[in-house]
Amino acid sequence: MQLDILGLQSPDAPTLVLSSGLGGVAGFWQPQLAALTAAYRVVLYDQRGTGRSAESLPEGYSMAMMAAELAAALAEHGILRFSLIGHALGGLIGMQLALDYPARLERLVVINGWLTLHPHTQRCFQVRQDLLLNVGVEAFVRAQPLFLYPAEWMARHQARLAQEDQHHLDHFQGMENLLRRLHALMSADFSSRAAAIPHPVLAIASQDDLLVPWSCSTQLAATLPNATEQLMATGGHAMSVTEPEQFNALLMQWLNETEDAQTFQRVAG
Repeated sequence: MQLDILGLQSPDAPTLVLSSGLGGVAGFWQPQLAALTAAYRVVLYDQRGTGRSAESLPEGYSMAMMAAELAAALAEHGILRFSLIGHALGGLIGMQLALDYPARLERLVVINGWLTLHPHTQRCFQVRQDLLLNVGVEAFVRAQPLFLYPAEWMARHQARLAQEDQHHLDHFQGMENLLRRLHALMSADFSSRAAAIPHPVLAIASQDDLLVPWSCSTQLAATLPNATEQLMATGGHAMSVTEPEQFNALLMQWLNETEDAQTFQRVAG
């Protein structure tokens, strides 16, 4: 797995790993890079089975495997302590890391995440899967923005969406890979384990998210022992893309508020 390391380059610099959602690719985080790279060592990666890591995935692919792959890739680069910012699937990878590699994770940001799959989200995923299997890749790609972006934002960005559609078609991760990653995502259930995650966590959600109800983040924050919840009124499922200024401000505020404690732990450790 190839990593891109941006921003501060000192091994002692506070490190943020950015983990995308079901799309899996590093380019999702472009709106956050200017803000984050000024103060952190920032690690980007394409998840296994996507983008530059587009190898075939095995049967039984799981959230634990996703976390283990990332932990191994980071260790190969000497990155043994880090914070993680994850969007949806990426946030669940972060929770898996918190359980499986607790000493390596410092802080976690979960964007539009959940403890266990909400019935509404399950229906959305089933519709997307049906489109993929019964209609085809193009229909799946064309429908994707409906689950990610608010209607008014889409209306203002038609040219951009057309370019994104074509890019996703040209770089589609493959039906088998996508289905295996989707199955791993839908099967993940942290409802009985989240209370064992002691790390500082920011659960941030958008109240107009069509894919994942914001109440899932409220439930997540209430279950985690050291969590803070932030709600944005608008922005959709991909509010880090559609409302980057507000999202970045909330993110940086929390990172700054929790940085002193993490610096002490790094020095003490």
